[in-house]
Amino acid sequence: MTKPSVFRRLREGCVIPAHPLALTPANKLDERCQRALTRYYLAAGAGGVAVGVHTTQFAIHDPKVGLYKPVLELAARTAAQSVRSARLEPPILVAGVVGNTSQAVREAQLAVELGYDLGLLSLTALRGKSIDELIDHARQVAQVIPVMGFYLQSTISHMVLPQEFWSRLVEIPNVRAIKIAPFHRYQTLDVLEAVARSGRKDEIALYTGNDDNIIVDLATRYVFQTPQGEVSLRIVGGLLGQWACWTENAVRHLHMIKEMHRVESMVPPEILTLASQMTLANKALFDADNNFAGCIPGISYVLKQQGLMSHIGCLDPADRLSPGQTQQIDHIVRHYPHLMDDEFIKANLDTWLSS
Repeated sequence: MTKPSVFRRLREGCVIPAHPLALTPANKLDERCQRALTRYYLAAGAGGVAVGVHTTQFAIHDPKVGLYKPVLELAARTAAQSVRSARLEPPILVAGVVGNTSQAVREAQLAVELGYDLGLLSLTALRGKSIDELIDHARQVAQVIPVMGFYLQSTISHMVLPQEFWSRLVEIPNVRAIKIAPFHRYQTLDVLEAVARSGRKDEIALYTGNDDNIIVDLATRYVFQTPQGEVSLRIVGGLLGQWACWTENAVRHLHMIKEMHRVESMVPPEILTLASQMTLANKALFDADNNFAGCIPGISYVLKQQGLMSHIGCLDPADRLSPGQTQQIDHIVRHYPHLMDDEFIKANLDTWLSS
């Protein structure tokens, strides 16, 4: 059972990288690099990891691939070992939960057995279903595991979730967080307004998944007029593919923004400059010019350059780097070195890669 301290830390806000999948050239799980990635995130100060999500490659959920349980199990075991050896606070473990209701419930049950705290609920498999059906699906999964709702961008999900859906989702008591990742301002506000009107703003942790707008999402104070009066919200952390690399700096950025909120200062111009630079970096990393076709191998490319992965390939052969994408990423690495954490990785890589 998820401990109350997990929900407290979730509401306080933290960095949760979307964990990539490390593969060998034969498309087998590269356990050494997979462990190294988990160790890297926790050593960098991440408050949790999300496994079995889009960045981990949705193909692992296919029973024919057979990697869902091994990948979740390895991450949980490695995290537990890191906690013991470095005396870290246990990370928040988030498991991606996909598929129709029977599959999603099975995955939620497995995640609970493996010690995961929340299920990040993808609704892509229910595309075309009614809101009633989507809510019933979420309710059944929430009976098994605390749920983090998920607004996945329509380029990938081919779904737009109206405010009515979010207004009803937040009424489910075991919905404890929402990852807001539509890459769309209006749709982002739909989620925020639904939470503001729900009366549960202190119970539901809001996390950005808008990799194209991370810093502004975190730095903004959102104010809504509701039947209950004025309600103020903040997005307290992020669960992001962008944070799967350069993670040490992501932790520093979040701490800087939290301190700004603590002293109730105005947003400094340098924060807005950083925001635009991070979006520029994400444009290259996520292959925005090609409708995000190369987003997963783009992350792997950076991690391979840093020595944390040995191979860039993906389970789905359609997931590959786009022409010119590596040149765009290399340009960002050369000209915006303050966004990187290469020295931190270099100093610790041998330890993380050890058995």
